[in-house]
Amino acid sequence: MKQLFSSLLIALYVLHSFQMNAQENTVNTIENQFDNIYRTSSTYQNYKVISRDRFNTLKSSVLDSLKIYSKSLSAKEKTITAKGVEIESLKKELTETNIKLKEAISKENSFSFLGVEIAKGTYNLMVWALVGVLLAGLIHFIYQFAKSNTTTKTALTDLEEVENEFEAHRKKTLEREQKLRRQLHDEINKNRNS
Repeated sequence: MKQLFSSLLIALYVLHSFQMNAQENTVNTIENQFDNIYRTSSTYQNYKVISRDRFNTLKSSVLDSLKIYSKSLSAKEKTITAKGVEIESLKKELTETNIKLKEAISKENSFSFLGVEIAKGTYNLMVWALVGVLLAGLIHFIYQFAKSNTTTKTALTDLEEVENEFEAHRKKTLEREQKLRRQLHDEINKNRNS
């Protein structure tokens, strides 16, 4: 039973110390300290009278808090300044990277041809124009060849016909000539005999 009672007392003490600790945390804020001093101070006519010890305690507490906030503020200002420098550095890097990206895109979209920088689109247009001109030239030469071939075939056919006619005419002329020679020879023979 004594053990149960002592355990219960220990538990109550621990709970009480947690409660006191929580109250101390709320009391330790500056606002709570000002409120506490105002409540505990005495009133003289229309004024509040504060003891010097409490005033000095409050003053040191406020000064400590101000030092802490000042240190925190200066640390945050240093952090902000460092972040600002870092941001400016990153902006500079971003600008340089964008310039390099534009140069890379420009180099990707163009190339050097005979020492002149030419865009790929212009080069493609020139190549297709050249292919078109060569294709038109090829079609023209094929047309001219076909026309010349037809003309040549017609000329060869006409030549063959003329040669055949000439050969027929030559044969007829040869036959007439032979006939005339025979007649002449016959006449010469007749005149000799007569």
